[in-house]
Amino acid sequence: MIKIVGIQFKQRGKVYYFDHGNFEFKKGDGVIVETARGTEYGTVCIPQKNITDDELTQPLKPILRLATDKDKEIVARNEERRPQAMQIAKEKVAKHGLEMKVIDCEFTFDGGKIIFYFTSEGRVDFRELVKDLASVFHMRIELRQVGIRDETRMLGGLAPCGRECCCAGAMPEFCKASIKMAKNQGLSINLGKISGLCGRLMCCLSYENAYYSEAIKKMPKIGGEVLTPDGKATVVSNNMLLMKVRVRMDGNDGSIVYKDFPVDELEFNRSRKEESAEDGDDGNEGGEE
Repeated sequence: MIKIVGIQFKQRGKVYYFDHGNFEFKKGDGVIVETARGTEYGTVCIPQKNITDDELTQPLKPILRLATDKDKEIVARNEERRPQAMQIAKEKVAKHGLEMKVIDCEFTFDGGKIIFYFTSEGRVDFRELVKDLASVFHMRIELRQVGIRDETRMLGGLAPCGRECCCAGAMPEFCKASIKMAKNQGLSINLGKISGLCGRLMCCLSYENAYYSEAIKKMPKIGGEVLTPDGKATVVSNNMLLMKVRVRMDGNDGSIVYKDFPVDELEFNRSRKEESAEDGDDGNEGGEE
């Protein structure tokens, strides 16, 4: 077992593991760490955790030190510079007539580089733009193209459910979602209703998929025939939360009757095979910042 500390570099962002070392941490502490991008400021979200070797994807880097008040001032100052930097970048993009949309930017902690995130439908030749920006900011410039899901996570917004988008408020990493998940949950395959602000399938389809993928195996096929305590009937719908089945049958007076029965009271062919919930068209595009 290895003792690690979990650190986030952005609020509600992905959690990265670092060597715990000899420090004592509490949640919310600011720390200075060495990353692939150089020295960075992060926030402790997991003060201490023991994990096995197979949970690590790369050698752990150490935490250099706890952040000082001066370090926090640098972070705050960099944050204050973002709006102006964004405005300048957008003006320069318009000046060069480039088909790209600047959506976010960030200054590295050491002040040596500024990263601009943008979206574009195709490849963009931004070499002249980089030179122009470097002459304004007098530091290294990095332009990073991201996907439409990353854009939604960075900008945020209200999802169709009325809450903040999951990717912006509650998900450190994107979830895989597929059409099969929507089918398992009995949702209408209307892309306008099961897609998020990014136009991709809603990430929340994956939240209860494990339950629905098992529950659907116990339910009869819609439109199939079942034997109820009252006789033969045709399946109209399945309620996989209550594990009940609504059926249509002929009444004694020749009318059509709809009734609900617990699935355990029905007899039907239970040998039909269900496709895996992970199969089907994947409507989401991967990507991380």
